[in-house]
Amino acid sequence: MKRLFDITLGLLLLPILLVPMIIIAVLVRLSSEGPIIHWSDRVGKNNIIFKMPKFRTMHSESPNIASNLLNNPEDYVTSIGSFLRKSSLDEIPQIISVIKGDMSIVGPRPALFNQYDLIRLRAENGIDQLAPGVTGWAQVNGRDDLTTVEKVAFDIEYLNRISFFFDLIVLWKSISILITRKNISH
Repeated sequence: MKRLFDITLGLLLLPILLVPMIIIAVLVRLSSEGPIIHWSDRVGKNNIIFKMPKFRTMHSESPNIASNLLNNPEDYVTSIGSFLRKSSLDEIPQIISVIKGDMSIVGPRPALFNQYDLIRLRAENGIDQLAPGVTGWAQVNGRDDLTTVEKVAFDIEYLNRISFFFDLIVLWKSISILITRKNISH
């Protein structure tokens, strides 16, 4: 049922998101040199690496690590990048990954390939058996403010509570956070 929900919602959202995607693509292209889409190596279900698309928000020469690990992440963000990140508009291309089956609408946020502690803790707790999500329980309960251990604790809670109705709660909280911009630091 979860996969059917993902495909249905993904296919419904795709035509609605097409115009904003084109506008954002033009803005990304005009704001800095480099590709419009950044294809990030992420850890998917069963710890299989997949390419996750996002609108590029950082300069092309930026280090390939989680932005919260950078000393001054704002030094690497493009002029439009900060807005795209805070509004989560950089995440829109992930709808393609949902339709393709690499991601789910709701699930643990996909780790970068080099977030070894997060990957290990998730594997130890069975979270690696879930498809990563565009949004997730940890995402709506702290996002950028959570430690790795806290993220995994929320991922474990999601694993234990997973259901269609719980996914709807996560989606509702995600929309609320996007509107209020709560817990979004960069």
